[in-house]
Amino acid sequence: MWEKWVMAISAIGLLVSWLYGEVGGFDLSWLAVLLCGIPIAWSAGKELFQERTVNSDVLVTIAIIAAVSIGETFAAGEVALIMMLGMWLEQRTVAKAASALEEMVQMAPQTATVKRGDDWMEVPLEKVVQGDLILVKPGEKVPVDGVVKSGQAALNQAALTGESLPVDKRSGDEVFMGTLNTNGVIEIEAKRVGDETTFAKVTRLVAEAMERKAPVQRLLDRWAAWIVPTSLVAAVLVYLFTGDLVRAVTILIVFCPCALVLATPTAIMAGIGSAAKHGILIKSGVALEQIGLVNALLFDKTGTLTEGKLQVAGVARLHNQDADEVIRLAAALEQHSEHPVAQAIVKAGEERTVTLPKVDSFLVHPGNGVSGQIEGQQVLVGNRRFFTDMGVATEELEQMKEEQEQAGRTAVFVARGGKLIGMITLADRVRTEARETIGLLRLHGVGNIAMLTGDNRGAAAQIAQQAGVTTVYAEQFPEAKYRHVEEYRKQGHVVGMVGDGINDAPALTSAHVGIAMGAGGTQIAAEAADIVIMNDDLSKVADVVRLGQKTLRVIRENLIVSSVINLGAVALAMWGVLGPVGGAFVHNATSVLVVLNSARLIHYLSGLNKHKRPTPPSLASCSSCTCKGECEMSR
Repeated sequence: MWEKWVMAISAIGLLVSWLYGEVGGFDLSWLAVLLCGIPIAWSAGKELFQERTVNSDVLVTIAIIAAVSIGETFAAGEVALIMMLGMWLEQRTVAKAASALEEMVQMAPQTATVKRGDDWMEVPLEKVVQGDLILVKPGEKVPVDGVVKSGQAALNQAALTGESLPVDKRSGDEVFMGTLNTNGVIEIEAKRVGDETTFAKVTRLVAEAMERKAPVQRLLDRWAAWIVPTSLVAAVLVYLFTGDLVRAVTILIVFCPCALVLATPTAIMAGIGSAAKHGILIKSGVALEQIGLVNALLFDKTGTLTEGKLQVAGVARLHNQDADEVIRLAAALEQHSEHPVAQAIVKAGEERTVTLPKVDSFLVHPGNGVSGQIEGQQVLVGNRRFFTDMGVATEELEQMKEEQEQAGRTAVFVARGGKLIGMITLADRVRTEARETIGLLRLHGVGNIAMLTGDNRGAAAQIAQQAGVTTVYAEQFPEAKYRHVEEYRKQGHVVGMVGDGINDAPALTSAHVGIAMGAGGTQIAAEAADIVIMNDDLSKVADVVRLGQKTLRVIRENLIVSSVINLGAVALAMWGVLGPVGGAFVHNATSVLVVLNSARLIHYLSGLNKHKRPTPPSLASCSSCTCKGECEMSR
């Protein structure tokens, strides 16, 4: 909190100094020099004497001292304030990352309904022990890792596995803490509780990744490592050979001017500002530099490469039934259900503007399907297991189911009067911009692109093919995603991770730079990431990579131009041609040149968006289908 007050007071002091000069014989720019400069000098001293490293803080401290020595107090205060602002932004990012851990802990269930004797009692989670029998109702989260003992339910496991579809659970199936019961009632036996659960492991992975994430050396720090000793040696040599202290001080001034210090922060500020105008939140300058160096980018599937919502992908008609009739009957039954599959079918009915008939004797068969009387005939809508139990299964049905599962889709069958009349297939649709985004990334040097998902191999392969991703890791839990990021890092890649869920948080934190899809994703993913795409537009991933690359080019241009000018000025100072006043002029002129060069970044993304090609309507309407526009849903 104190940093805000220090920066505010320093900024006011600089503004007054710029407008009015000295006030009462005192230059208020000294406020910035002292309030902001002393912490920077302290940090520089610690790095230099304790860590034995030379970084940009040392360079800034020398620049401040050199500027003050020739009366350029305003310039010294300006540099100190800018660097203090950068330090504060970095500290704020660390605090944000820590809050992600707190939120993960809060998202875990705090109580559980446990059987004690013949009664069900709600008890604090810490009192649940291995072997307890726990009741989980619709809308509740599973409080432990365990095994279903009785009942049926559809659990949304996206938080842990990223699976786009709720998973039906029945007796003998394993369930995990933090997953949401969307439909049905189950009793589970606790197998892992507290710190032993999968959810707790995810939390630990995020914490460990935050602790061990090595600090990245900024481009300016690498330059400072040779600029600082070079400038000091040059100044000492000139003083020893000429005995002229003014020449030596002038060398320090022109060797470490504001231009060199402003080279990185001005470009970073312009880049971050440009991104913010286009719905991209970049939390730090390090993140912007790192995204420009990324050569391996790993994508989560559900909610990242895909829209994260089930949609009807097609309708198979049997016995000359009309596709609208199949949808009409299914939607009539499913309108009474809250299951995500049911909601997708009802939405398809609304899009087709079918009139839903009256339903009598409606029944829900948890984990299987629904049934009811429509126009005097029994109608069934559900999965293969349901149709087998109801005596309607056929070889044709089995074959259709296998084909859809291999394609990564969910099959819902419809029967009327004991006869199979159609099949509705559902899938998570690939984002329309996914394929073009992947192509742009490859075009701009990101050669290693992979997809990580908790979904089965069939669904993963189908989505990857449509998105243009060739490397796929399927059936991956959070720990496995984290390990893949670590493997890419060990291979020497600069790794970026793009995700949106709790299950992605460890990988987002472990990567050199994490990118969260913010609008549709979880708050935890957004907190753990370094960059957040606020409007959920996947093409912004390619935009921010290109912005990072452009920002690095501008920083290098700034450093090279200011260094070349420095070297020329140093040569003139050594010969006594350039004095302190001339050095100050070079100092300010180069600073203006650097700022103007950095300012080009402000409109960089606007220029990219002007040249974006719109997605063809045919692709947008059929993005998750391999029918090439010929299936029922595309008509």
